[in-house]
Amino acid sequence: MGEGEGRARGAVAREGSEGRGRDGARHRRLPIGADVQPGGGVHFRVWAPDRGRVTLVVEGDGVVSDAGRRVPLEPEGGGYFSRWVAEARPGTRYAFLLDDDPTHYPDLASRFQPEGPHGPSEVVDPGRFQWSDAGWPGISLGGQVIYEIHVGTFTPEGSYRAAAGELAELKRLGVTLVELMPVAEFPGRFGWGYDGVDLFAPTRLYGSPDELRQFVDEAHGLGLAVILDVVYNHVGPDGAYFGAYSKAFFTDRYENEWGEALNFDGHDAGPVREFFVSNAGYWIDEFHFDGLRLDATQTIHDRSEEHVVTAIGRRAREAAGDRSIVIIGENESQETRFARPIAEGGYGLDGLWNDDFHHTVHVALTGHYEAYYSDYLGSPQEIISAAKYGYLYQGQYYAWQKKSRGTPAWGLPPETFVNYIENHDQVANSAFGLRLTARTSPGRLRAATALLLLLPGTPMLFQGQEFGASSPFLYFADHRGSLGDAVRRGRAEFLSQFPSLAGAEMRQRLADPTDPATFERCKLKLDERESHAAVYRLHRDLLALRASDPAFHVRAPRRVDGAVLGDQALAIRYFAEGGHAEDRVLLVNLGRDLSKHRAIDPLLAPPAGCAWRIAWSSEDPEYGGQGIPSVLADQGLRCPGESALVLAAEALE
Repeated sequence: MGEGEGRARGAVAREGSEGRGRDGARHRRLPIGADVQPGGGVHFRVWAPDRGRVTLVVEGDGVVSDAGRRVPLEPEGGGYFSRWVAEARPGTRYAFLLDDDPTHYPDLASRFQPEGPHGPSEVVDPGRFQWSDAGWPGISLGGQVIYEIHVGTFTPEGSYRAAAGELAELKRLGVTLVELMPVAEFPGRFGWGYDGVDLFAPTRLYGSPDELRQFVDEAHGLGLAVILDVVYNHVGPDGAYFGAYSKAFFTDRYENEWGEALNFDGHDAGPVREFFVSNAGYWIDEFHFDGLRLDATQTIHDRSEEHVVTAIGRRAREAAGDRSIVIIGENESQETRFARPIAEGGYGLDGLWNDDFHHTVHVALTGHYEAYYSDYLGSPQEIISAAKYGYLYQGQYYAWQKKSRGTPAWGLPPETFVNYIENHDQVANSAFGLRLTARTSPGRLRAATALLLLLPGTPMLFQGQEFGASSPFLYFADHRGSLGDAVRRGRAEFLSQFPSLAGAEMRQRLADPTDPATFERCKLKLDERESHAAVYRLHRDLLALRASDPAFHVRAPRRVDGAVLGDQALAIRYFAEGGHAEDRVLLVNLGRDLSKHRAIDPLLAPPAGCAWRIAWSSEDPEYGGQGIPSVLADQGLRCPGESALVLAAEALE
């Protein structure tokens, strides 16, 4: 039975329990919230230092209303209030009254909001679910292939159950790790999830908490890992009741482009830090996630002796126990200390999203370099440098922002950098949410796909990319009234940084983020796996090559090098650990046919006693190519236009 079913009716409170279970001891999994007790009943605990009284309202006649039973919580000191309620149980719905305010407030640490952020909370027993993944060992970042999905648009049904039905196909494709965009409860009927307001409650839009657990359990059964995108830099503008409990959740000492900054280092910051740190452990403990992706860490401001990101990572790893997990950060300012070991003064994350790789490849594929693309050439040298060093900007001046950007990445292993040519942000940050299939030629896209899936960094695909999805991915958020108007204006203003989108004629054509039709248009057409079979086969074969060929298992820095072959052509040499006879060369030409009468660069020299042979070509007709030409001759090298080829060493007879 899921948590959303079989709710207890007419629960009442037993007086005089003093917040203790039948055995006299509290059993709490979380610092605040509703915790089911082993001996029966539920222990409720709230942090509301700005309030003198907190009253629990439990359901009466199946709803939380003034007819429900009111139970005063007992003050503990330090702003905490708590009480054990004997008759409460999994499925009981409840809310809180704060002082004389008649509003029924949901629990800030609610595990489920069956009616959305403005409705009552529901008691959930995480121990009811029967896991089958006891032998799952966890994961490390090296060797992973990430697949980012938005649950609401990944399938026509838009549910955890439907998404679970596609896991076996992702496994067959060659994906090893599924990354869910945020699922914490948010208002409305649809949204990206980055405006979450109930951070412990998986959104009711996609199913029950147990159905999310089932998704993770089934993934583990197939050998797939699952990580969750979490937002610890702000909370959404609608349905966030943090300020009603305490103003200390927020601070005006830092700027935040998405609203009030969270207070991790000011007055009363201790319980605020505890709230977010425990949330990280919660997802790992109660849902068996294999890690987290931390959104926009550059706006998680903290001057404490221990940065809250370090504390978040430590708690998440503690919650995993013997399982190993991965924690990846998005960091627009490219501060590599986030991925440095804690012992070396870093924050201890495992990986970082690499916008530099995306931006330079995007310019190379489309020829456009507006706005934040304006400092990239899309040149072969930039692509080579990204392959060798991860970030391109490691402290140099970045003209778009009129300041230096990034810090040195020396010594970080290649898998630290999560590379992509599509993700939710970058697809949406175009006029009509178009995929690269609509923005470049098929040949160039095949070549760029080879770069993405064979370079040493950790590759990430965005849902549908593997079959050239025709569905756009647009920004959508179901906000109404004045907030909806603000969302529409804000999205248009954001896109106006691109001069081609700033004109009135384009602004009139931008999709309305609040229109349900915008959301519906973004749903994948999964039958395109068959109708776009050549694109799908390309991704499947490249991932199989990455997994099977030891030369592409680069785990140490400086195991690859590159040579510029032309204005739009390059070669990457992979130095295999098994000896030069196992070396590989990836040739990529994003321009026209290239003929070099002399291939004098040493990186193009075959190992001693060997000659190069073509081991893979993006021009294979199976992928929609024009046939595999002979590229090597005594006279030099001929590299066909808009193609990629893998060369392997073959012993001479």
